[in-house]
Amino acid sequence: MSAVSVRRQFADTMLAVGQRDTSLAVLVGDISHGILQPYAEACPGRYYNVGILEPTIMSMAAGMARVGLYPVVHTIAPFLIERSFEQIKLDFCYHGLHGNIVTVGSAFDYSMLGCTHHCYGDFALLKTLPNVQITYPATPMEFDILFRQSYANHAVTYYRLPEHQHGVEFSESDIGVGKAVKVTDGSDITLIATGPQLRTALQAKDNLATMGWDAEILYVHTIRPLDEDAVRASVAKTRHAIVLEEHMRSGGLGDEVLRAVRGVPEFRLEYLAIPDTFVTGYGSYDDHCEACGLTPQNLVDTVRREFGVRK
Repeated sequence: MSAVSVRRQFADTMLAVGQRDTSLAVLVGDISHGILQPYAEACPGRYYNVGILEPTIMSMAAGMARVGLYPVVHTIAPFLIERSFEQIKLDFCYHGLHGNIVTVGSAFDYSMLGCTHHCYGDFALLKTLPNVQITYPATPMEFDILFRQSYANHAVTYYRLPEHQHGVEFSESDIGVGKAVKVTDGSDITLIATGPQLRTALQAKDNLATMGWDAEILYVHTIRPLDEDAVRASVAKTRHAIVLEEHMRSGGLGDEVLRAVRGVPEFRLEYLAIPDTFVTGYGSYDDHCEACGLTPQNLVDTVRREFGVRK
């Protein structure tokens, strides 16, 4: 796992891109000030701490986009995506504007702060809007590459940054918007993971092998546009698939996978996702993963229960 956090990479990428492109502007909601100070100093007039006024931040950013800037809006996920949804919908998408939304907190990284700081329906909300890309980069390199590829396009691009990384070091050529990564080849079952849950899939692989399941693992860092060709090809080969994601089951990656594999005959699909309910309590991130069944053991148990043992 990289010693650099994905949030730290966000700040470093803003500095590097902002020094090269004077159209980049960063707006924050009273967060990440320390790590963004090098950007603020190097790019005067293009860094704004608007405060805890998330709908206002979003509207300001839309105005910047309207005059040709490339705005980046940044704060904790539920406050930008859920609280400011109307502004994303009307100010950005209805007017066909471009922009970048970079959040921290992922689904429940702020586990000790409770449900007010959780956000596990963000993919579902954003998928109701046209011209929105959704990414979930779970290593610093992934964020850096995906941002550089997307920040100046004509879409609204969402980058959901997790605190916890999956620990796999990909080559730069593996990463591209809308491109899934085949982590391991397999013949009997496809594990389709996004975000930190790639680690869960990898940790379960050997135990699945003892049950006769040769797992192919696909890593998806771009929820929209999904690499439908890669997903369909893998599921057509294995005819069994499980989606692993830190998003509520409704509206997440699993729904996109189901649409992608329509027409594949005789396949079976299961999910490890956050139940369609609030994740209560104030435990650790690992406690919440355990409570939601996002663990290697539950993945193995789910395969045994739903698909059986092959030998």
